[in-house]
Amino acid sequence: MATPSPSTQSSTQDSAELAEQPQPSFGWTRYAEQINGRFAMIGFVALLLLELFTGQNFFTWIGLR
Repeated sequence: MATPSPSTQSSTQDSAELAEQPQPSFGWTRYAEQINGRFAMIGFVALLLLELFTGQNFFTWIGLR
């Protein structure tokens, strides 16, 4: 029975950790959708905070009121 050396085990763990992380790519991918969703949430919260601090809503900013 051959026992794996410590260097083999550490390289296996490193490659397993790299495989679990999402890789950036172009197109309609799961990673792109997660990033877009996060930016949308940040933008929505920023919009709510601006409305709270200025006392004006979004429609006033774009000239509909």
